[in-house]
Amino acid sequence: MAADAMPRSPGGSDAPGPPVLEALADVAYTPYWLDDPGRPRPNPALVGGERCDLLVIGGGYSGLWTALTAKERDPGRDVVLVEAQESGWAASGRNGGFCAASLTHGLGNGAARWPHELAALERLGHRNLDAIEAAVARYAIDCDFERTGEIDVATRPHQIAELRETATRAAALGITEPRFLDRDAVRAEVDSPTFLAGLWDHRGVAMLHPAKLAWGLKRACAELGVRIYEHTPAEQLSRAGTGTPGMLVRTPYGRVRARRVALATNAFPALVRRVRPYIVPVYDHALMTEPLTGAQLAAIGWRRRQGLSDTANHFHYFRITADHRVLWGGHDIVYRYGGGVRAEYDHHPATYRTLAQHFFRCFPQLEGVRFSHAWGGAIDTCSRFSAFFGSAHGGRVAYALGYTGLGVGASRFGAEVMLDLLAGDHTERTRLEMVRSKPLPFPPEPVRWAGIGLTQWSMSRADANGGRRNLWLKAMDRMGLGFDS
Repeated sequence: MAADAMPRSPGGSDAPGPPVLEALADVAYTPYWLDDPGRPRPNPALVGGERCDLLVIGGGYSGLWTALTAKERDPGRDVVLVEAQESGWAASGRNGGFCAASLTHGLGNGAARWPHELAALERLGHRNLDAIEAAVARYAIDCDFERTGEIDVATRPHQIAELRETATRAAALGITEPRFLDRDAVRAEVDSPTFLAGLWDHRGVAMLHPAKLAWGLKRACAELGVRIYEHTPAEQLSRAGTGTPGMLVRTPYGRVRARRVALATNAFPALVRRVRPYIVPVYDHALMTEPLTGAQLAAIGWRRRQGLSDTANHFHYFRITADHRVLWGGHDIVYRYGGGVRAEYDHHPATYRTLAQHFFRCFPQLEGVRFSHAWGGAIDTCSRFSAFFGSAHGGRVAYALGYTGLGVGASRFGAEVMLDLLAGDHTERTRLEMVRSKPLPFPPEPVRWAGIGLTQWSMSRADANGGRRNLWLKAMDRMGLGFDS
């Protein structure tokens, strides 16, 4: 482990045996989703000057949904998008492809923070997922969209009661979709000896190909007239100057004057400096198997192709792809001292070994399967584990950040919030306490590194001790920093 990496959980400390290491022997260290011969060519960089009504900074989901929605709201609006690399290359092309209705990172987290508006947040979240499904159809985006739902699985006895509690909480909100599955019922859906129970949300999550969604949104934006410049990092943001309305953004070979700016930079340092203490980048990693044979598929079931995740603090997420591979990710959360985002942080061999070991523990009937791809990437996390929003420069700039791994779906909601803020509109969205409030900022280093490390260690201990939270986690709960999924 690198000296500046956050300590890993005890669950990954067992030395993997030779069969596990052999499964990683031929792995390609690149995101499976981006390793596609159909990947679109990048757009040229901006050279010279541009003017527009709205400048979107960032070509991931947040930026692409913002540009697309802006043109849908007002087809005559002049929109420019700049992206430092290529659209969808970062988190939007590296995630697990779980497109969730939840805006709050789960009912538990939402209930702990915004209990009085949780019903509204759930309704808005499901409306948002419906709108994503409609946009995928409207723009003919071929991204393997399947609204199969997700099963949260219990792998420890104490988690069974937690699933029942979530089902009860959902019923109290009038949400009837989550269905509790006992051991036999969950194993009839997906067969693992580690599964003790499950909670199946039938309609609240869709599975998709994340990179193809980003590429499809890029195409749709261009068709509506958005001018997209790639390999064009935004280096400086300032007022345009006395007597000139709007903002000025400088890039390596040019500049953009814009009446309004939407910041969609997520884990990367925000151009509004006061926002930076609210965000830390943490690294998540995933493995992808080779395509499973018919016999291997039959051994695990999974006929309805739901997404799955376990309910530990250090949880795994896993799903099956259109070409019958299994994606297996999560568990370790790696924070680097200083919070940098660098290409060399994308890979963490110790985490890959841990993930492979846990995969075969979950699915021993797949012994002999090999992994084809391994990758990682930065997630923008904040202390409340779900997005926060705001504006700057007298309302000329808006931002939505801190999705904490749940941005595939929630980023479209964030785009609508940013556009509402930039327009000065008072909507149901902007009236939400979730939108009006901010998370607690993270402290400076070295306190930040030590605090994140202690929190991760404590969460691992809670997983191992029947969910019992130690004094540190209880103190975090009292400060509003605890996480209840």
